[in-house]
Amino acid sequence: MAAENDTQVREFIFLGFSGLPSHPAFLFVVFLAAYLAILMGNLMILILVLVDSCLHSPMYFFLSHLSCLDICISTVVVPKILVNFLRRQNTILYEECLVQAFFLMAFVGCEPALMAVMAYDRYAAICRPLHYSLLMSKRVCIQLASATWVWGFLDSVVHATLASQLSFCGANQIPHIFCDVPPLLQIACSDTRVNELANHITSLFVGLFPILFIILSYICILASILRIRSKGGRYKAFSTCASHLIVVGLCIGNGFLNYNMPSTGYSLEIDTLVSAMFCIVTPMLNPLIYSLRNKEVKGAFRKVLNKWTDCFIFGGKLH
Repeated sequence: MAAENDTQVREFIFLGFSGLPSHPAFLFVVFLAAYLAILMGNLMILILVLVDSCLHSPMYFFLSHLSCLDICISTVVVPKILVNFLRRQNTILYEECLVQAFFLMAFVGCEPALMAVMAYDRYAAICRPLHYSLLMSKRVCIQLASATWVWGFLDSVVHATLASQLSFCGANQIPHIFCDVPPLLQIACSDTRVNELANHITSLFVGLFPILFIILSYICILASILRIRSKGGRYKAFSTCASHLIVVGLCIGNGFLNYNMPSTGYSLEIDTLVSAMFCIVTPMLNPLIYSLRNKEVKGAFRKVLNKWTDCFIFGGKLH
């Protein structure tokens, strides 16, 4: 593919960690620990939603998809970083770079749409409680969840196809810690106007429209909460939205920083920090936010933990 596009580039070199004084072994341990935390936290959410009947509701169904997305985003990026730390070579093959960029854009593109769907679920629960079972039936939930995944992958197909047509004229140093479309556009020597136009257009559908929908949903939710007379009722209604609002702020905020930082005027270290927050910190915090602030998730975790503990002890007595 590289030969077809006259790129004369067989691999790219990541510059993201080149300016950091830390030893590769230390960074390897930090990233490995963070990745394991991401896997354990989000797998815990997936298991709890699957095995506990109290969590068989639309809100937790969509939360399980968010956990799956967090695992996917970090898995696309972190294992390659860990391998490069072990090899002491921050490189990636041209074909691997395009594959990484494709899946990263796909999973990242799913998140705003999923956040919008979760906001709609809260709107239906608080503003339309009598029609909630109809608005958020099992069939509707599956359709909405499927649409978010298709949404993200369609967006990624556009960007990956256009990126595969770029030429690099021997330039192979990416000022980033993983392959993504914006860093590739920075080092491309061919005309990138079509790519940039596609970025602007798709950002409206993938980013701006879901954000506007979330804002509109929460305006309606806030208006409904303020009409609740009892203080306890208002607190209960707002508490069901608090975790989602925090996660929306983290995901969309970090995504905005990662994809909208100017190409000049900031250091490579800042770019590396923002990228690390985007692919590691946010996926690691999401399950903590939902588990620490949600009584149902904490209750489900205690029940599963007690059941596993009893089985272990009982099994030990049998032997």
